Amino acid sequence: MTPAADGGTVVVLGATGWVGRHVVAACAARGRPVLAVARGPAEHMRGHPFHPMDLAAAGPGEVGALLRGADARVVVNAVDAANARDGWDRSEEDLRAANVGAVRTLLEAAADQPRPPRLVHLGTLHEYGPAAPGTAVDERTPPRPANAYARSRLAGSREALAAAREGRADAVVLRLANVCGPHPSPASFPGLLLRLFREAAAGGRPALRVADARRDFVDVRDVAEAVLRAAEVREASGHAVNIGGGRAVPITEAVALMAAVAGLPRGAVAEEPAPVAGLGGDWSLADVRLAGTLLGWRPRTTLEESLRAMWRAQTAPVPGGARPPAPVRPELTHPPRRPG
Repeated sequence: MTPAADGGTVVVLGATGWVGRHVVAACAARGRPVLAVARGPAEHMRGHPFHPMDLAAAGPGEVGALLRGADARVVVNAVDAANARDGWDRSEEDLRAANVGAVRTLLEAAADQPRPPRLVHLGTLHEYGPAAPGTAVDERTPPRPANAYARSRLAGSREALAAAREGRADAVVLRLANVCGPHPSPASFPGLLLRLFREAAAGGRPALRVADARRDFVDVRDVAEAVLRAAEVREASGHAVNIGGGRAVPITEAVALMAAVAGLPRGAVAEEPAPVAGLGGDWSLADVRLAGTLLGWRPRTTLEESLRAMWRAQTAPVPGGARPPAPVRPELTHPPRRPG
């Protein structure tokens, strides 16, 4: 494997989000200079260089100046139009502005650099659309996104891949399965589980509507490792690579594991049957063999380990005696439309 980038700074766009914060932490742990970029600061970004910017509203000149000033050798695009801050039900126009328009802006800005950086664009397994039960989706599967969100994510990924194919960019796309692990987005399925089991641990009796579905979960720290490998391997340019846990886990099993790591009985959160509400239909499973051969990456964290780390991170005291902020959107009592 030939290094794609040496020296310089890793610029992480969407750095205050769930995946972005772990990419920043992974860069810092490796001693790589990192610049966190997001619309506004967050407490967990303290100690890291930070630049405020709304990528969806910025122009190529503004983004280009940021990259030049940072001596960016790698840019990680972890921006997603559907997020905890803006809400998960957004218009198609808003989705395309952040998931497509911002990618075009970023590609134009990167191409104008004296030394164009490696772009690692984070997409989603939902770009492929629903899969037949029992099948693992590989990178040769023709994408058939089933909704506006997935269509916008696919369009953004295609912009990056086309630019790489045409020699306009040095870009890699990682299509992520359902993310799990510490500090989840509150509106994700793991974030929902965390809130409900915290309520149960405090003596409440919350209810969770559980679909008869299976999901591929990948730990967010494993995702961060995949991002760094995609940044480092020259041969990865122009590829879309699936990043997943390699197992389709029943939602009921995920709930049982969460109860176990929280030290609560299975019935502490009441389970009610519900129709499948996620973007991935009733089955999702990523074929991650290309990630192994191209990036030398494989998932290392089991779902139980991921949930345990998530539980400990959210229940541990923080410096100064303060507690982590309570997750938002308490009205959610069923898996959201975008689990993980």
